[in-house]
Amino acid sequence: MNWINTVVRPKLRSFLSRREMPENLWIKCPETGEMVFHRDLEANLWVVPNSGYHMRIPAKKRLESFFDGGSYDRVATPSVTADPLKFRDTKKYADRLKEYRTRTGEEDAVLVARGRVNGLDFTAAVQDFDFMGGSLGMAAGEAILTGMMTAVEHKTPFVLFAASGGARMQEGILSLMQMPRTTIGIQMLREARLPYIVVLTNPTTGGVSASYAMLGDVHIAEPGAQIGFAGRRVIEQTIREKLPDDFQSAEYLLAHGMVDMVVKRHDLKDTISRLAGIFMKRELTLPDLDPPADEPAHDQASAA
Repeated sequence: MNWINTVVRPKLRSFLSRREMPENLWIKCPETGEMVFHRDLEANLWVVPNSGYHMRIPAKKRLESFFDGGSYDRVATPSVTADPLKFRDTKKYADRLKEYRTRTGEEDAVLVARGRVNGLDFTAAVQDFDFMGGSLGMAAGEAILTGMMTAVEHKTPFVLFAASGGARMQEGILSLMQMPRTTIGIQMLREARLPYIVVLTNPTTGGVSASYAMLGDVHIAEPGAQIGFAGRRVIEQTIREKLPDDFQSAEYLLAHGMVDMVVKRHDLKDTISRLAGIFMKRELTLPDLDPPADEPAHDQASAA
C-alpha cells in the first residue's frame, strides 16, 4: 500500500464523483404531475402555480402567512403525561413521541399563537399534520383549550386551522375525552360572544371532524381538502354503494351545505379578518378602495 492508493486516488474519486441533488429541490404536483421548484412553491404559500393544488403547508409557515408581517407570540401550553397508558405497538409510544419531537422541533401537534391580522387582534391554533398526522391527544386537547381560554381572556376571535387524521389511538379513552373538553371551550367562546372560525384543511377526519372542527360559527375549507369522519372505503363497504368521485372533498361539502365557503389560501387572511370584523363590529386595516384622483367618487346625495 502506498500514498497513491491511500491518498491520491480517494481524493480524485471525491473530486470527480457526481454531486447528488437534494431530495426536496423539486416537488411533484399530486394532481397534474407538474414539477415545481421548492422555492417557487414556498413563495406561493405551497400552492402549485398552474394547477392551483393546495399542498400541505408547515404549521409555522401557516402562522407567518396569517399574522401581519409574519409576527406573532407563541402561547405556552400545559405539559401532560407523555405516555399515560405505557402503550406499545411495533415500538413504544414514548419512542414515537421522541422521534416526532426531534423531527418537528415541537412538543406536540398543536401550535397556539396571538397576533394581529389586518389590524385586528387574533388568537389562532394550527394542527401540524407532520406530528403524528395531527392526531388529537391529551397535549393537543390542552393546547386547543388553552387557545380558546386565551381568546376569552384577551377578548379576541379564535381561529383554528384543522388538519388531522383523528384521535390518537396510543392514548385510548384519554384521547377521546378531549372531544367534550374542547366543546366546553367552544361554549366559553360563545358565552363571551367571541367568534370561532374554523379552517378545514387537507385532511380533516375522524374524531376531530366529529367534534370541535365542525362546531365553528363559520366553516371555511381550502380547495380540494378531504373532510369527513370515516374513510371512503369503510363507508362504501357499509352502505354497499359506490360513492361519487368528489365525495368528502371541500367542494362536495359546500354543495351539500356542510361548509360555508371554499376559499383559496391566498385569500384566507382577508376573508377571516373581514368575518371577524363583522362579528366583533371592528374596523379593519384593509387596502384603500377609494377611486383614483382622476375619477371622483359619485356623491350619493346628488345621485339620489
